[in-house]
Amino acid sequence: MTRLRPLALAIVLLVLAAPTGVAAGASVCAISCFQAPAGSGALLVFSGHGWGHGVGMSQYGAYGYAQHGATYDEILAHYYPGTTLGPAPAKTIRVLLADRKKKVMIASDASFTVRDGDGGRHVVAAGRHTYTADLDWPAPLTFTPSGRSHLTLGRAYRGKILLDVVDGKLRAIGLVGLEQYLWGVVPAEMPSGWAPEALKAQAVAARSYALATRAVGAPFDVYSDTRSQMYLGVSAESSGATAAVNATKGTVVLYDGKVATTYFSSTSGGQTESSADWSGVAVPYLVSVTDPYDALSPYHDWGPVPVTAQSLLKALKARGPVTDVSTTPNPAGRVAQVKLTTPAAALAVPGTKLRAAAGLRSTWFTVGLLSLTPPQPTAPVAYGSKVTLTSVVRGLPGATLEQRPVGGAWQSLRTVAPGAGQIGATLTAPTDYRLATTTVAAGSVRIRVMPAVSLTAASSLETDGTVEPVLAGASVDVQQQNADLTWTSLGTGTTAADGTFAVPVTATPGATVRAVVSAGSGWAPGTSATQIVSG
Repeated sequence: MTRLRPLALAIVLLVLAAPTGVAAGASVCAISCFQAPAGSGALLVFSGHGWGHGVGMSQYGAYGYAQHGATYDEILAHYYPGTTLGPAPAKTIRVLLADRKKKVMIASDASFTVRDGDGGRHVVAAGRHTYTADLDWPAPLTFTPSGRSHLTLGRAYRGKILLDVVDGKLRAIGLVGLEQYLWGVVPAEMPSGWAPEALKAQAVAARSYALATRAVGAPFDVYSDTRSQMYLGVSAESSGATAAVNATKGTVVLYDGKVATTYFSSTSGGQTESSADWSGVAVPYLVSVTDPYDALSPYHDWGPVPVTAQSLLKALKARGPVTDVSTTPNPAGRVAQVKLTTPAAALAVPGTKLRAAAGLRSTWFTVGLLSLTPPQPTAPVAYGSKVTLTSVVRGLPGATLEQRPVGGAWQSLRTVAPGAGQIGATLTAPTDYRLATTTVAAGSVRIRVMPAVSLTAASSLETDGTVEPVLAGASVDVQQQNADLTWTSLGTGTTAADGTFAVPVTATPGATVRAVVSAGSGWAPGTSATQIVSG
């Protein structure tokens, strides 16, 4: 359950026909804009509202209500409609503090007692004491502090600590009064400097959530982290939060006589989510309600958040590449499902799953897309060839096609209209392409180009030819075909300043030869047509 933390704390030259009125120029993506790594595929850009699941109480919304004069009971009645307040059915709680540890250190600034599993009582001197699964006394051990001192296990906690051995590892459980537990929970969940009525609403919601979600029949009731609620012990306690807990002592939210599961999160975005839309299970008091004061939150609106398709697919353990995206909203306007289009199939991903995979603050989001696909992503094309790139632009205005000769700088070529389209290009050099806006640039795709190699003469002593474009100093390897159709090098050389070459060889008249030119600098090797060696 995502919830609020204290505020102290979260892409040679290419000839393309540009549309009338659109001139090529410098890249629209400034140095400060997000630039996805080359080859990372489509770029998805998310913007949204709220932080957390959005079910139940919005903490910022509660803060806003308190600032506008609402009392804690009125705040709770708004976020959990149909509920009432009543007495808590328990006064103590068991908190998992450590699990599956090879050793733990328990300390105290005063002596403390230990009662073992056989009922024996042992007095332990003040200081730090390390325990392993090979305990000195029969398990479980119950540690009790003396006077006003506290036991420390990484941090100081109120109450007792029970240490047990499970499958050869240590497990530590805090045994503490419910109110004292809340002293360490409320300030970890809401800034303790907030309005008192907001803190009281948080205290009652935290108390109710702890009791409603207790693991009945388990060795402990709650976790000390976000699997339940954050519990930071004595170090987190504050006078404002403690006062709120004390002022609402023993009070919980009830529905139909039972303690309500009072979900809460940092920020709703202006409308809370229903449990039916969130989990598929309808709960009468967890319905969508307006949240007029949520705009106080710095997370009321968020984004843009760029996420590469490559990283998203990895997190989803799916295959791509992603070429398009669309979303399906639920009744509250949040994203119920995201469809990722790939060459193989359309992937239908629940909004909650995509939120986790992309690291988004909530499921209330929109998604933009920049996708650019070359005709054959891995195969080089011949010099002077025409190719067609497929572009898809969704939800991102001002998208521009940009190019960069290998080793050069990005240049803006033309604007790209929203939707799917095709862009023709004539390749005269290895070139990178990408789609960009003023704030983000998708990962570039490189179209590899082979020089055009022609043989002008092939004799038993020399093989001559030319290369287009003129690539001075390129490596030339003259090869002869063997009986098994493999190739053997006969000699090597380099191209002259005018793009010609003459490589001395010793070839058999009638043999089949070819020349392979490797120019480097991003060029793919170019291979000539074969020629028969003259006598």
